[in-house]
Amino acid sequence: MIIHGGTIYTVDSIQPTVEAVVTKKDKILFAGSFEEAKSYQNEQTELINLEGKTMTPGLIEGHGHFMGLGYNELELDLMHTNSYQDIVDAVAAKVKTSKPGEWIIGSGWHQSKWDSMPANTVKGFQTHHLLSEVSPDNPVFLFHASGHAGFANAKAMEIAGLKSLRKEGIQSYNTEGGEVIVDQFGMPTGIFNEHAISMIYKYIPEETPETNIQAFHLAMEACHKNGITSFHDAGISKDIIALYDDMKSAGKMNVRMYAMLRGGEELLEEWFEKGPRIDPDHRFTIRSIKLSCDGALGSRGAWLLEPYTDRQGHYGHETLPMDIVKEVAIQGLQNNFQVCSHAIGDRANREILDQYELAFKELNMLDADHRFRIEHAQHLHPDDIPRFAALHVIPAMQTIHLSSDRPWAIDRLGEKRIKEGAYMWQALLQSGVPIVNGTDVPVEPLNPIASFYASVSRKTLKGTPEGGYEPEQKMTRMQALKSYTLDAAYGAFEENIKGSIRSGKLADFTIYNQDLMTVEENQILNTEIAMTIFNGEVVYKK
Repeated sequence: MIIHGGTIYTVDSIQPTVEAVVTKKDKILFAGSFEEAKSYQNEQTELINLEGKTMTPGLIEGHGHFMGLGYNELELDLMHTNSYQDIVDAVAAKVKTSKPGEWIIGSGWHQSKWDSMPANTVKGFQTHHLLSEVSPDNPVFLFHASGHAGFANAKAMEIAGLKSLRKEGIQSYNTEGGEVIVDQFGMPTGIFNEHAISMIYKYIPEETPETNIQAFHLAMEACHKNGITSFHDAGISKDIIALYDDMKSAGKMNVRMYAMLRGGEELLEEWFEKGPRIDPDHRFTIRSIKLSCDGALGSRGAWLLEPYTDRQGHYGHETLPMDIVKEVAIQGLQNNFQVCSHAIGDRANREILDQYELAFKELNMLDADHRFRIEHAQHLHPDDIPRFAALHVIPAMQTIHLSSDRPWAIDRLGEKRIKEGAYMWQALLQSGVPIVNGTDVPVEPLNPIASFYASVSRKTLKGTPEGGYEPEQKMTRMQALKSYTLDAAYGAFEENIKGSIRSGKLADFTIYNQDLMTVEENQILNTEIAMTIFNGEVVYKK
């Protein structure tokens, strides 16, 4: 294959742009001038003329949930709801096509993004009564956009036996690392935060092998449509490992999967014994571990050093004991596994950096090439920003969260904490660490163009405010592209095989209808994926 006829950004410092790329099977043979590229041509060569379009290395989703992406296509999608009534209406419509007793599952609602809040709220959340009225015979559970809270109707709570929660005068029913929010009479409102989600979740029927396969294929299709050729899957179970193995064996794993083991003790023991699995075909590699250490800012579950500005005396939730983080960090270092810890609040980030540092020192591995990560690193104490570079810890940050969250995040943290420590992209880059970008799909849509726009503008997707939020923290366009390509590859120990366009690397490319590196900022969101090339083959064409 010879690709030519448009601007080709290589993300390679030696030659940042080239006129043409030559591939053979799954590898890049040559990148340079079109005249030289033509010398590789024979009767079997496929010529692709970009016709003025732009090409980059294949984009890498640096933190997402692949099966969640697929299931989001199958279940009730509430991502674009603008009010509680929108949710009620969506569920009411689903009830009409559901059998009595059948569970209705959905995700994507976010009360802080609504145009208005209902009259009756408890601790900043809606109550279940309107929802329960339209779904009396169907249990309903709707995941918050963050994935860190859920909303149940009366039928779901009845199945879970939660009527017994009535304790007059209490304000919440706490579980370890979570809470059930209750009203003034001690009755559950339907909101389940962090670990309390399991009180309902365990009653939801498990996915079937058939729906898993369906979700897998929908997720793969979504990746190709969005120019995604590699995917860092942030937490998978034994069952999903088996599914991915089956899909790879059947020749259907057409995205490069870099998977993090969900940190359950039994699964980790099994893999510590086996060691990392680095796939020579570069389709399904397992060499990292995901730990979930706090909640999300939207549900007030992020673990903070100081209380929430909009909930007095509340600091969020430590969802995993810190001694376990240290223990897993030590075992990871000893068994060549990367550890990736979810942390959104400043206290969670500090505590994880502390545990990593203790583990590095205990094993005398402060300068080892461990590439431990913190997933999200959304809100940092200023003192902890330089510690990432000092400890060689990589922040995996989803820049689209600023566009979605910044308008209301100031209510949670107040102006001082927002300005000094939230979404600190440029400060981290200047300290000497790369940033791995992504979307946390299905928390946000998979669209990498929206993330790129957020990275360089620091605006909402509606283009506000003028100049962007805390504009000194914007990325340059090249930094943003690198965070989706070469830096994301580095975050998975894969920078030698992908992430830039140079001879010998894998033939994965993303083609756009316009030049997102030079187009006016207010036109970036009009960029579309025109074509996706994976493993030297066109897998999507608009």
